[in-house]
Amino acid sequence: MGMTTMIQTMIKEGKIVPSEVTIKLLDKAILGIDNDKFLIDGFPRNEENRAAFEAVTKIEPELVLFFDCPEEEMERRLLSRNQGREDDNIETIRKRFKVFLDSSLPVVEYYAAKGKVKKIDASKPVQEVFAAVKTIFTPKDDKAANNVKESHGK
Repeated sequence: MGMTTMIQTMIKEGKIVPSEVTIKLLDKAILGIDNDKFLIDGFPRNEENRAAFEAVTKIEPELVLFFDCPEEEMERRLLSRNQGREDDNIETIRKRFKVFLDSSLPVVEYYAAKGKVKKIDASKPVQEVFAAVKTIFTPKDDKAANNVKESHGK
């Protein structure tokens, strides 16, 4: 089984990809960029991910963005995506949310204790969520904030 197939199978089953796999991919990507700033989406997913990432890369995040959204709203959005993932069904969504509460929330709490978490109310409309994120990334002296462009990921 190839790396891609293994990762796809684990995602389909709602499992977390092993830390060493993800960290190797992230480390390679980080070393391959000229910029000293980067945004990692959806990682670390658990305490073991976090500890391994910091140990291997010697990087501790400057800030952690936490998009807080009630489970009911998240379910509604995921089930109404017209180009959703193949695992966008109610059972898998609920499984993923439970994994989040059990495994990922402790990571958010770990960084919150260090004062690094910026919490965004993600139940609001897209434009308001984007405005809140843009504020976080806008330098204090840049009132215009026109340097951040909006994009919608899947």
